[in-house]
Amino acid sequence: MIDPNERVRLASPGVTPSEGPGLSLTEWVVLALLCEAPSHGFAVARSLSRTTPLGEVWTVPRPLVYRAIGRLEEQGLIIEVGEEPGDPGPRRMVYEATGKGRKAATQWRAEPVRHLREVRSALLAKVLLRQRAHEPLTPLVAEQRLVFAPLLERLAEQFRTSDGEPVVAAWRYESSQAVARLLDHLETLDQT
Repeated sequence: MIDPNERVRLASPGVTPSEGPGLSLTEWVVLALLCEAPSHGFAVARSLSRTTPLGEVWTVPRPLVYRAIGRLEEQGLIIEVGEEPGDPGPRRMVYEATGKGRKAATQWRAEPVRHLREVRSALLAKVLLRQRAHEPLTPLVAEQRLVFAPLLERLAEQFRTSDGEPVVAAWRYESSQAVARLLDHLETLDQT
C-alpha cells in the first residue's frame, strides 16, 4: 500500500522553499484540486474516493484530506474563503488556492518524477490533474523522458548483460519498458 504521507519534494527552479517543500503527494493533489475551484474538504475527499478516476490513482481518506488542508493553510498555499451549510451535518469551510499555491501547483504538475516507482502514483496523478486543468501532457512527457533516459538505458544494459540477478534485472527492464510505452501513449492524448 502506498503511504499517503510519502514526501515529494518540489525541485523546480524559481520556487522558494516556502512555496511547498516537503509536501506529501496527498497535499499536492489536494492543492491542485483547490486550484480548480474553491471547495470544502468533504467535496475534495469525494474527488479522491476509490470510485473516481483520480481516486483510482491516489485514494485519500477524509481525515487525511482535512490534515492536508490544515498544512496547506499553514503554509499560505490556500485560504479559507467562506462556508457552506452541511447537508447533513455542520457547516463546511470553503478553501481556495492563493496565488502562491497556484504557482506551486502549476510547477509541481509540470515536474517529472525521479523514480520509476513514482509513475504509478505521482506521475499518473499529475497527468490526470493536468488534463483537468486543460494543460497539455507533451511538455511533462518530454521532461519525463529526459529524466528516465539514462535509467532506461542502464536497465536495458543490465538486462542484456545479465549484470546482477537475472530475475530482478528482467523485472526492472520489463517495468521500465512498460513506462516507456505509457509515455508514448500519453503523448498521443494531446493529439486527440
